[in-house]
Amino acid sequence: MFHYTVETNQTLEEAVQSLEASLKEEKFGVLWKFNIKETLQNKGFEFDQPYLVLEVCNPKEAQRVLTEDQLVGYFLPCKIVVYEDRETKNTKIGLPKPTALIEMVNDESLKEFAADIEKRLIACIDKSI
Repeated sequence: MFHYTVETNQTLEEAVQSLEASLKEEKFGVLWKFNIKETLQNKGFEFDQPYLVLEVCNPKEAQRVLTEDQLVGYFLPCKIVVYEDRETKNTKIGLPKPTALIEMVNDESLKEFAADIEKRLIACIDKSI
């Protein structure tokens, strides 16, 4: 599976706050919060589902991986989504797995790096629920 997703009973706002705190502990910062619902509605499109995309980065790790292979920049910063499930109305938190994305680069030396980042981000998500 190319992604990791969990469900929580927290509100979207609570989940984001908790996630930001756990990311900070791992030295990941949120560079940008893309509010898809708000953006689409501002452009005149109906979209009632709360849906945020957080772009997160650990500068030290970004520098390290980009030094190894510039193509990895196509996947940076890492994305974590936080949204309200249409059916259950519960909040979901997920990310595309770095190990799945790194497969597209065909660089064996980066697989261990991607696995480490993935493990750390999943731990942040799990801690936040």
